[in-house]
Amino acid sequence: MRFSYWIPNTLPWDNTVAQARFAEQAGFDGIWYADHFMPNAVEPADGPAHEAPTMLAALAAATSRVRLGPLVYGNTYRNPAVMLKSAVTIDHISRGRFVLGLGAGWQENEHRAYGLDFNSFRWRFDRLEEACKVISSLLAETRSSFRGDHYSLVDAPLDPKPLQSPLPILIGGGGEKRTLPIVARYAHEWNVWGTPELLGQKGAILDRCCEVQGRDPASVSHSAVALLFMSEDPAVLAKVRSMNIERPTVIGTAAEVAEIMLGYQAAGVGEFIIPGFNFRSDGDREEVLGRFIADVVPVVNG
Repeated sequence: MRFSYWIPNTLPWDNTVAQARFAEQAGFDGIWYADHFMPNAVEPADGPAHEAPTMLAALAAATSRVRLGPLVYGNTYRNPAVMLKSAVTIDHISRGRFVLGLGAGWQENEHRAYGLDFNSFRWRFDRLEEACKVISSLLAETRSSFRGDHYSLVDAPLDPKPLQSPLPILIGGGGEKRTLPIVARYAHEWNVWGTPELLGQKGAILDRCCEVQGRDPASVSHSAVALLFMSEDPAVLAKVRSMNIERPTVIGTAAEVAEIMLGYQAAGVGEFIIPGFNFRSDGDREEVLGRFIADVVPVVNG
């Protein structure tokens, strides 16, 4: 089972690259980064938020082993052919370690602030599916022509091709009507926030979607995200459990967390991603992540 770290996109560069290098040296398998332009709120919001493709290119040059990618690029923000050119460039910078994470786009305030069309749920998912067709054609063909409702290509090249063959495409989200069928048609990897129970339930639905497409379900790897709160202090854990945390969480001692990770593994999860959003300080983050690698990963991976 892989274990990866999600660096907050609110941090200055020096802190970001330090966290990436720490995660790589500690033994994590991957680095992930969000694609947002401001904090999520009803209205356009103040607060730092770095641009994902630029940051990922810099992190590709600053690391040597970990996989890295966006979790996930909002499809509404960029033309898919131009986005793919960026992704292939980062794949070359990283010497074949990049994962192209894609999603339909959901954060309304940044669309409104920057004049990006938000439209409807159906419209955004129609665009995502069409973007996957564009990307698949460009990756497979020397020249591509395509005319859809949202995008078009005219004798378009993709040169150079990615170093990886295929370039891994990850699609994020758990929607059963649109997201999972798109994953089954186009993706190599799938990601969603959730508990082992949710991942098992959604994973079974994804497997059936793959079978409808005539595809081996094992050809799509599953990854999960949840906030991690790990401590040997019962008072600390009791306080966290009493909090009203909306996101899926993993809470417990190292031994308890290892049992939860085994539950994810049994649910078909091949990668667990730890976000850095809830750590109180750099020291707290390094202590928890270091103990996770030392005390949890050996239990899960033998």
